[in-house]
Amino acid sequence: MKRDLPFNRRNFLRGSGLGLGGIALSSLLNAADQPSARGLHHAPKAKRVIFLFQSGGPSQIDLFDPKPGLEKQLGKNLPDSIRMGQRITTMTSTQSTLPIAPSKFAFQRHGQNGTPLSELLPHTAKVLDDICLIRSVQTNAINHEPGVTFFQTGHEFPGRPCMGSWVQYGLGSLNEDLPTFVVMTSNGEYKRSIPISGNLWSSGFLSSRYQGVALRPDRDPILYLSDPAGAKPQDNRGLIDAVAKLNQEQFNRTGNPEIATRIRQYEMASRLQTSVPELADTSKEPDSTYELYGPDSRKPGTFAANCLMARRLVERDVRFVQLYHTGWDHHEEINHSLPTLCRETDQPSAALIQDLKQRDLLKDTLVIWGGEFGRTTFSQGDLNDSKYGRDHHPRCFSIWMAGGGIKPGHVFGSTDEFCYNAIENAVSIHDVQATILHLLGLDHERLVFKFQGRRYRLTDVHGQVIKGVLA
Repeated sequence: MKRDLPFNRRNFLRGSGLGLGGIALSSLLNAADQPSARGLHHAPKAKRVIFLFQSGGPSQIDLFDPKPGLEKQLGKNLPDSIRMGQRITTMTSTQSTLPIAPSKFAFQRHGQNGTPLSELLPHTAKVLDDICLIRSVQTNAINHEPGVTFFQTGHEFPGRPCMGSWVQYGLGSLNEDLPTFVVMTSNGEYKRSIPISGNLWSSGFLSSRYQGVALRPDRDPILYLSDPAGAKPQDNRGLIDAVAKLNQEQFNRTGNPEIATRIRQYEMASRLQTSVPELADTSKEPDSTYELYGPDSRKPGTFAANCLMARRLVERDVRFVQLYHTGWDHHEEINHSLPTLCRETDQPSAALIQDLKQRDLLKDTLVIWGGEFGRTTFSQGDLNDSKYGRDHHPRCFSIWMAGGGIKPGHVFGSTDEFCYNAIENAVSIHDVQATILHLLGLDHERLVFKFQGRRYRLTDVHGQVIKGVLA
């Protein structure tokens, strides 16, 4: 016999509002789930994404965008005609001068097109013919938290769905036994960037079924996945069925869509108990694979180990894999810290490209490498002090993409002689997001969700596909 809810004020108000609330909810869901909003809008070039996010802001002038002419400008103040009154952070705005600091690292030409690349990236140099280097990215944000949030969600304030959630909402899963959207974080020697929190893989106002699943380098890669000691598989199945029945009864009474999500999550957790241990067991990987990714690939939780795991995930058709590596916030000692960060990330990043390519996965897997902004051409601190660094710089920075429909061996966009402003083919963060969706077969203007009376999308009301980087 169906048990009635106790009569109290809370249930009375909830019950009395179900009629109109149900109509409103139905209207919202119908508007959001209309055929034009979800599913492929055109033929995709990529099926999967791996985003190698370098949190803190890698220095484009020291890695990807050489300016040899700055040697003659050493120590001179950045010209007002170049800065043009653009804002800078409070960390350097109080300096009496903004002395130009040319890169101390040598650049050499690589690849069929002779593209110059820093000596700090010898492994990336080997795959330069497979990647498209974009030198003219700009962002709205000048500080870390809004910068990272903006890149991941299209908005500087938290609360909106992240890119991986939008992709999962639009395209669904390729493998029902693994999460569609997986996140991994790593720390190197330098941990001075902003903390990486779950806000960055939140589904925002989308259903919680679309949020990212964090994979940890522990005995239990996903929290609460293992059964208690002594539990039997048949008992576990019976528990899941019983909980699903209770949740279904609650859903029938309330119509709360999060309860339906909870039912699906229990079922997914049951399947993950089999699939995740197999995924996390890298013992059968040959020594040649570990040699490709470098010695750190044998250490769980490192960037190298996470890159190897990213390959294993997309090999099993996980749709969106997000890696965060912290430490790129070079406010001081950049000439010491930058080589360390590159040693941690250069070989595994290049190895991932090579590994995917040799497995015939690169052609439909989009790989992205970059941070939330770049670094200034002028020094933070006294240029005569070996401990000087570079401040945040949103006006121009570099990222690269590879695979999944990207034009290989290509350089797109350029910056002025001071590496301060993008002067050719400037690219916004919304443009990057629109391009990622486009390669996956999604039109960024049609992938929408109606929430609180407004139609939202990842790119807000901006963004254009960067046609010059498409194969």
